[in-house]
Amino acid sequence: MTYETRSEAETMRFAARLAPMLAAGDTVLLEGDLGAGKSVLARGIARGMGIAGPMPSPTFTLMVPYEAEGKKLYHFDLYRLSDEDEYYAAGLDEFVGGDGVAVVEWPQMADLSPHPALYARLSRGVGEDDRRIELENDGVAGFDPATLAEWRVDDGE
Repeated sequence: MTYETRSEAETMRFAARLAPMLAAGDTVLLEGDLGAGKSVLARGIARGMGIAGPMPSPTFTLMVPYEAEGKKLYHFDLYRLSDEDEYYAAGLDEFVGGDGVAVVEWPQMADLSPHPALYARLSRGVGEDDRRIELENDGVAGFDPATLAEWRVDDGE
């Protein structure tokens, strides 16, 4: 399924609409070039889970945990990994498929392929703030493309 957003705010709303479809043990793998909107999508998922406050990209810490309303989210940014051994040596694999939702930027740096997972490939569109989001579901039970397709209508767009 492919979705398009026209601004950072729309990308956040889209991701917030996706959030209730995710459950503990699910992993969202965010792929795309620098500036494609991976961190924006991750923040939108967090907001949709009820997580408030600042949420910077965890580029230098690799993973930041969040919790709200009894839900846990683990936000990974693996861009700075030198190899997948560094990911496992840091014990980060314990947070994927566990007691929360894992949202992973740059999963290819650790050669991740968890199950269940939702693959999100982000790319820039024609306009500066346009984004194309391609989703591929690999076992995320709550994922409902029909509900997600109506995200603009339900958000007053």
